[in-house]
Amino acid sequence: MAKITLGTTQEAAQPNCIQALIVEFIVTFLFVFAGVASKMAADKLSGDGLVGLFFVAMANVLLVAVMISAGHVSGGHLNPAVTFGLLVGGHITVVRSILYWIDQLIASAGACYLLHYLTGGLTTPVHTLKSGVGCTQGVVWEIVLTFSLLFTVYATMVDPKKGGFAGLGPILIGFVVGANILAGGAFAGASMNPARSFGPALVSGNWTDQWIFWVGPLIGGGLAGFIYENFFINRTHVPLLVDEVSY
Repeated sequence: MAKITLGTTQEAAQPNCIQALIVEFIVTFLFVFAGVASKMAADKLSGDGLVGLFFVAMANVLLVAVMISAGHVSGGHLNPAVTFGLLVGGHITVVRSILYWIDQLIASAGACYLLHYLTGGLTTPVHTLKSGVGCTQGVVWEIVLTFSLLFTVYATMVDPKKGGFAGLGPILIGFVVGANILAGGAFAGASMNPARSFGPALVSGNWTDQWIFWVGPLIGGGLAGFIYENFFINRTHVPLLVDEVSY
């Protein structure tokens, strides 16, 4: 059974933690910046909802794959739900998780404010439930989609017996994010990432349904981390912390 580690406040002053936070800020900023920009471009240039959805999904495939690889120093979480899933599995301490969450939210806000300026004040698109989708349905959508994301993270990057998936983790995770956007984007937004939803909501002042994009991903991510770590990983040693693992 994986054990959640509290950690200490001294972690914040450790050089490896400071370096990880700087890298996590950079990759999260770039991920949110390009991700939101791709949605704005799709809305502006395409009148076809299906084409726009596909464009955004493919942009996220590339973004996730590249930013996870570029953020190897911090693990390239890009996402509070990923951090929470790894926390539940015992791969990162509570203290460092909190630092990552703050880092990710600030990076998301900064990216969206910069986009608002660079686009001349264009409306920043936010994640909301689509017509006919209720709150409970939205939460379940986010739980299922984020569960699949974290299950893939564990299977391809955390599990020491990942076998043939070694080195392919980032692109495979990108693929599952893109597939989830294609599957759920037209119904519940397919956020899977509280930070990705937070920045646009803050800049636009539109907090409609925002809680769904926190509750769903955190439940889905935590559940996937708990299940995979405790039922599928066979360890004969203490779980590695985030600065010792590739994700």
